[in-house]
Amino acid sequence: MRRKTIHTLVLLFAFGALSGCWESTNVTFHEPGVYLGPSDDLSTDESALNDRFANQQDR
Repeated sequence: MRRKTIHTLVLLFAFGALSGCWESTNVTFHEPGVYLGPSDDLSTDESALNDRFANQQDR
C-alpha cells in the first residue's frame, strides 16, 4: 500500500512538472509601427495631458 502511494505521488509530481513545459502553438503576427490597442484620449489632446501632469513636475 505504501509503495503504491509513493509511486502515485511521484507520477503526479512528474506530470505536474512536465505540464509546466507546455507551450501554446498559437502564433500572433504584429504589423511593425501599427498600434492595435485601445485608443488613448490624452494622446490627442495636449492641453489635457499638460493639466494632468501639472502637479507632477520636478521640484
